[in-house]
Amino acid sequence: MTGIECFAHHGVFEFEKREGQVFVVDLVLGIDTRPAAASDALADTVNYGSLVDDVKAAVERDPVDLIETVVQRIADTCLLDSRVEWARVTLHKPDAPIDATFSDVALTITRTRGNAHD
Repeated sequence: MTGIECFAHHGVFEFEKREGQVFVVDLVLGIDTRPAAASDALADTVNYGSLVDDVKAAVERDPVDLIETVVQRIADTCLLDSRVEWARVTLHKPDAPIDATFSDVALTITRTRGNAHD
């Protein structure tokens, strides 16, 4: 899933927390799709619609200073589903307050069920 747009109030500056800004999430999940392919049943795979809702909620709640904190929160949310073996999460902050011309600020992490907080 790419381009999940969220509006949140994260950042080290007070105006970021007050005014908020757009954050964009990209997800790549490691899942075994064979059970769903065999059954053709949504119950046998990750419900991407529900996951997007949960990821948006994770991004849009509880303002923090660092995108590192938010991206970990997203990975933890993805790993709540036991079918997700690993999650690669990229969090984009395209309007980061940097005094230079740039196209994006992004952080990518990969977490597996065994190292969710490493």
